[in-house]
Amino acid sequence: MAAGVIAVFIPIIMFLVFGIIIVVYIFYRSKERQILLEKGLSAEEIKAFFDQKRDPYGMLKIGIISIFFGLGIGIGIALEDMTGKDFWTVLFIFVFTGLGFVIANLVGNKMRAKIKSNER
Repeated sequence: MAAGVIAVFIPIIMFLVFGIIIVVYIFYRSKERQILLEKGLSAEEIKAFFDQKRDPYGMLKIGIISIFFGLGIGIGIALEDMTGKDFWTVLFIFVFTGLGFVIANLVGNKMRAKIKSNER
């Protein structure tokens, strides 16, 4: 009986957490814009500020991290099946996700440097 009650609350809590994250994101984004307006910046300056802040390689980085996360899960599960030890999946998830973050950062920096060199 207790497991059924917990199973009902899991999606409710999940939607509440996602809702809170979205509301906080919108609140702080509007607060940031309000502060920029209070500083007396023009519309062009505000647009330039937000364009400068945006990372053009964000989706590339997310893709690289997701690929390494999936590889970590796959290799970890395969090693668990081969050895019978339970720690492989957790180990490889953390190692490959960390490796994905490092590689995504290096690729993003390399692409950014390439664009800057082409602009000159």
